[in-house]
Amino acid sequence: MTMHLLKLIWNRKRANALIVLEIFFSFLALFGVVTLGVYYVDNYRRPLGFSYEDVWNVGVDMKLSTDDEWTPEMVQTLRQLFLELQSLDGVRAVAGAMDAPYSFSRRATVFEHGGRDVRTDFNEVTDGFLNVLGLTLLQGRWFEKGDDALNWDPVVVNQKFAREMFGQEGPIGRNIGGRRERPLRVVGVISDFRKGGEYAGPLNYIFYRKRLGDPTHRPPRNLLIKVRPGTTAAFEETLNRRLQGVAREWSFDIQPLVQMRESSLRLQRAPVLAVGIIAGFLLIMVGLGLVGVLWQSVVQRTKEIGLRRAQGATAGDIQRQIAGEVLVMASAGGALGTLLVLQLPLLGLTEFLGAGVYAVSLSASLAVIYILAFLCSLYPSWLAARVRPARALHYE
Repeated sequence: MTMHLLKLIWNRKRANALIVLEIFFSFLALFGVVTLGVYYVDNYRRPLGFSYEDVWNVGVDMKLSTDDEWTPEMVQTLRQLFLELQSLDGVRAVAGAMDAPYSFSRRATVFEHGGRDVRTDFNEVTDGFLNVLGLTLLQGRWFEKGDDALNWDPVVVNQKFAREMFGQEGPIGRNIGGRRERPLRVVGVISDFRKGGEYAGPLNYIFYRKRLGDPTHRPPRNLLIKVRPGTTAAFEETLNRRLQGVAREWSFDIQPLVQMRESSLRLQRAPVLAVGIIAGFLLIMVGLGLVGVLWQSVVQRTKEIGLRRAQGATAGDIQRQIAGEVLVMASAGGALGTLLVLQLPLLGLTEFLGAGVYAVSLSASLAVIYILAFLCSLYPSWLAARVRPARALHYE
């Protein structure tokens, strides 16, 4: 039966080649959308690594022209802001950070270890960061006041970084960063920290300790505040008034992390929705085109179909023949698309996805293509099954 279908398709290879090509491009567009969707879903179910409830972020604009420009006066002013926030009623803890969760800023660096490069994102935070965001400490300790007296710089890394950097060896007490005036030494390991939010993939992450009030340390650009549950939006006005009282020339962007989360997730979903709509319209166009081509094919093959009916073929046989031809062409288009996307892992373009996401996306895309092809074959095959031998003899 399969060979017979292949022969029928080959006899109309010019028209069928266009259908296969349409299915091929539809598969590629669908694979891109499905992969991004599955990737987001897979990330969403992973632990976030921090708690955003009852946390407010204060973005501090010091009116600097560059990020590496500051003065000792600015450092002291920010320390006063820190103390002012701690004195507010309803504030449980305060921490400083260069980058806040759900912000789109990103800092990355590369460490060399064992002849290979390990890339990681990083952040500079104060000692209270652990408690404000509720990070989970797995090994070692977090930063503490006694670290001021060390002749090396403590760092805390996430579990993913520790595994990639040191493998099965214990990371606590290990130096990283190569030759430095002040070595970096791992003092703690946290479970995870996905600063970009629920849709962001798991990345290597490292925290540097920021000494608040030290003029050699650039002041943090964000102040994170853990507040009492049930704190309302009216807190923003109080917060802004107290901050402006300390630093009148600075400006402050005050937002709850819940609000920042909603904005971040909405912006991250936008590309998926946009591409999904485009892919949806493409599939609809392909489906309509496929139905039209098949309908025209049935009309042109009326004599052939009538002859088959005269030889004893049932309506079901005719329907299965038309549907089989479509599924064979869908297989050809899907096979070409699969061969192309299978090259992506070889080029190292899918490492961030993971084997599971890649396999599910490929399988789901193929399944949708087959379902679309089958649905498109229903009406043309039904028309073909209605052809009677007598009608076929009078058809010109």
